[in-house]
Amino acid sequence: MKKVVIGFLGTVLDRRGKTNRWEKWRPSVAACQHEDLLIERFHLLCARRESALAEQVKSDIAAVSPETSVIIEYIELKNPWDFEEVFSKLLDYSHSYKFIEDEEYLLHITTGTHVTQICTFLLTEAGFFPGKLLQTGPGRQDTPPGSYEIIDLDLSRYDSIARRFSEQTTDDISFLKSGIKTRNQHFNRLISEIEKVTLRSDMPIMLAGPTGAGKSRLARQIFELRRQRNKIKGKFIEVNCATLHGDMAMSVLFGHKKGAFTGASENREGLLKAADGGILFLDEIGELGLDEQAMLLRAIEEKWYLPIGSDKEIHSNFQLITGTNKDLRHECRLGRFRQDLLARIKLWEFRLPGLKERPEDIAPNIDFELQQHSKQLGKPVSFSCEAREAYTRFAVSHEASWSANFRDLNNSLARMITLSEGNRIGHKEVKPEIEKLKREWREEINTENNIDNLCESVISNAQLDTLDLFDRIQLEKVLELCKSCDNMAEAGRKLFNNSLQKKSSTNDSDRLRKYLQRFGITWKAIELLKRQHAGAIKNK
Repeated sequence: MKKVVIGFLGTVLDRRGKTNRWEKWRPSVAACQHEDLLIERFHLLCARRESALAEQVKSDIAAVSPETSVIIEYIELKNPWDFEEVFSKLLDYSHSYKFIEDEEYLLHITTGTHVTQICTFLLTEAGFFPGKLLQTGPGRQDTPPGSYEIIDLDLSRYDSIARRFSEQTTDDISFLKSGIKTRNQHFNRLISEIEKVTLRSDMPIMLAGPTGAGKSRLARQIFELRRQRNKIKGKFIEVNCATLHGDMAMSVLFGHKKGAFTGASENREGLLKAADGGILFLDEIGELGLDEQAMLLRAIEEKWYLPIGSDKEIHSNFQLITGTNKDLRHECRLGRFRQDLLARIKLWEFRLPGLKERPEDIAPNIDFELQQHSKQLGKPVSFSCEAREAYTRFAVSHEASWSANFRDLNNSLARMITLSEGNRIGHKEVKPEIEKLKREWREEINTENNIDNLCESVISNAQLDTLDLFDRIQLEKVLELCKSCDNMAEAGRKLFNNSLQKKSSTNDSDRLRKYLQRFGITWKAIELLKRQHAGAIKNK
C-alpha cells in the first residue's frame, strides 16, 4: 500500500541554514531517508511567506528520496497558536482532501506549533484524517535519518491499553458503590452510567429516590471521583433544603451583607460561593421555596447571583447535584416547584432504587456495614452462621419493608452489635431485633395511612404472622369496607355485588360471615373497631 505523509513545514527545524543543513537533522527531510519507510507522496503544509524554505525542503527530499513526490500546499494562519483557527483550517483541509482507500496516510506531528500538533492529533483520532500518526526524532547525535514511530490511534488494537481502560472503569464503578459488590443488575447498570457522566460532564445531576437510598453517599463519591481525576478543585458543600426556611434559606445559600435584616450582624459568604470550583449538593431540593428556586436557577445558568442586601453580584462556578424523594413533576403541576428549574437540573436524572427493590444486594450491604462497624470499634464484628441465615432470610422476605432503606439496616445492625457478647451477633440478638423491626414498620404504616392497622386490631400478632401477604392485603381491604357499613348485609351487598347479579338469590351476609370466621372475626368485633376508630378521630 502506498504511504502518503501529510505534515507542516518546520520553520525552525527544517531550516538549519544553507551550507551546513546536511549535517543536522531536519524532520521533514529525515522522514524520507529511512530505508524501511518508503514514502510515495509528501504533502508539505505551510504559509506562502515560507515558500522559499518549502521549495528548498522539496529539493532536498528529491535528492535523498527521488521516488517521493512532494506537494507544497498553502494554509494561511493568522495566528498558528490560535486553537480555534488552526482546528477550523485543518478540518476544512480534511474535508477537501480526496482520500483513497488503497493509500496509507501518515500525519507527521513532529513539526509545526504545539497547537497544530494537538489539532492534527484530535482530527486523526476523530477519523477526519483516516490514518496514523508519524512521530520522528533526531536520534542521539542529532543527525539524519534519526528515528521514527508510527502510532495507530485505534486503541482497540492494543489489548493492554484496552484492558487498563476496562480495569480503571471497573475501579471507578466500584468506588461509586463504596466498594460494595452489588448484584442487582438494574442498580449496576445505573452506577455504570453515572460513572460515565461523572467523568465526562459537569452539568447538573439529579439523584431521586426514597429516603435512605444512599443519595448523599453517592453524591460525595461522585465528588471524590471527580476530584481524583482533577475534574474539580473546590469543596463538596452539602445542605438539606428541608432545614432552610425564610430569610435563613436565602442567607445560607446566597449569603448576605451586614445589616441586610435583623440579626445580620456581619457579612456572610453563603454556600454557593463556598462551592465555587467544586460541587454543591442540595438534598431534598423539593423543599426549597419558590423565591430561592428562582435565584438558584439564575445562579446555575449565569454563574452570577445577588447576596441578600447587596447591589454587587457574586460569581460562583460550581457543579450542582440535587437529591429528592418527591415527584418533582407532580410538584410542578401543583405550583410548588418551578418547571424551568426542573428542566435545568434534570439533564442527568437517576432514580436510586430502595433496599426493598434490591434483595440481591442486602447480603453484600450487610457485609459492608459490618466492615464499617469493625473499623469504628477497632475489632471485627460478625454473625454466627445460624443468626446470619435467620436475619438474611427475614431481610429479603415480604415482611421486611426497609422503609428507611439503608438507615434501617445500619441502625438494626448497630443495635445487635451493641447488645451482642464479644461482638458476635447470635440468635438471641437477631430474634428480638426482627420483632422490633416488624413492630416499627407496622406502626409506620398506621401513621402514614392515618388509620388503625385493621388486621392487627381484630386478630393476634401470632395469627397475623401466619398469613400470606395476599390474605393479609385482602383481609385489610374487607375490614376497611366493613367499617364504612352500618351492618353486615350492607357490607355483603357491596362486596359481592357483581356475583349477586348473576344469581337469582343468595345470602350475602352469610357469605361475608363465613369469610370472617376463617380468621375468627365476628361482626361484633368490627363494630367495636368502628367505635374505637371514631373515638380516636374525636380525640385528635
